[in-house]
Amino acid sequence: MTKGRRSRHGATLTMALAAVVVAAASGCAREAGEVSADQDGGVVHVACGATEEWCAATAEQFTKTTGVKADFVRLSSGEALARIQAGKGNAEFDVWYGGPADGYAAAGEQDLLERYVSKNASAIPAQYKDASGLWTGVYVGALGFCSNGKLLKEKGLAAPESWADLLDPELKKDIGIAHPSTSGTAYTALWTQVQLAGGDEDKALKYMRGLHPNVLQYTKSGSAPSQMTARGEVAVGVIFSHDCIATQEAGFPDLQVTFPSEGTGYETGGVALIKGAKNPTSAKKFVDWALTPEAQEIGPRVKAYQFPTNPATEVSDKVVDLDTIKLVNYDAEEAGAAKAALTKRFDEEVAQAPKS
Repeated sequence: MTKGRRSRHGATLTMALAAVVVAAASGCAREAGEVSADQDGGVVHVACGATEEWCAATAEQFTKTTGVKADFVRLSSGEALARIQAGKGNAEFDVWYGGPADGYAAAGEQDLLERYVSKNASAIPAQYKDASGLWTGVYVGALGFCSNGKLLKEKGLAAPESWADLLDPELKKDIGIAHPSTSGTAYTALWTQVQLAGGDEDKALKYMRGLHPNVLQYTKSGSAPSQMTARGEVAVGVIFSHDCIATQEAGFPDLQVTFPSEGTGYETGGVALIKGAKNPTSAKKFVDWALTPEAQEIGPRVKAYQFPTNPATEVSDKVVDLDTIKLVNYDAEEAGAAKAALTKRFDEEVAQAPKS
């Protein structure tokens, strides 16, 4: 009997050890991002490309509406893509929210996003979403020029109304623009030149080389040139028009917005699930909610004046009417596919060139 009891005890101990091994293996799998829906932590981690204020207000309202906790890290488009790349196989974030869709398309090319067609995506016009569910648009912003009227008056110049105007030698080191490798705003400007050149990247880069002597510095953030213009460090910033309006409202009445007559690019700010998200159920709830009027009406409350993609959303009178400006044919998927190679050429052929 004693021998039998020992055998049973040994068997029990073996089973217990096996259970520990299985549990440990499961823990490793979770760390690697292999999480099923029933293991969702009831929280969503967001890589946020909107302004700090918009990100914070969005996270707060999402939690208030759904009861799901949300946190975020504010990142420029290039930074977000780099962080998501670094987390492949062990995702740091569950959702990417805000920032131009060409960045999302580039992430899709690298198999970094999970396709998800939200139940609310049907309300979003086709031109503002990926048909397969790779990303869905939450806002639209038009690229423009943000000028310091006082500085331009001192120079005897009018606010620029064309891309050609930016090449004026009188604006030497007086233009602010970000670097397209880190900024979705600047990449929109670069891809706009490609479209204006009929798809010829060589001609687009030639224009950027012509602009180069007039650029004071290439910032990391796309919205930074609005602050540079407001402080009088440069006379003109190339940014999304809504960023200029927000800075103007912050106490800089000398700022004014103009749009290039040749045509300008625009961003479709997206939202997408990150592949291997550790909280997939909460992430889907966030995507669903981000497409609602409730979510899209937050922007103007924090001085973010992008055009909402959901037609049922109330639109602020400070949002630019897209029908009043000339837009280029901006294909986010095509722009995203070309991004890595084109930004590399920009860095080598434009940004590193000496300024005469």
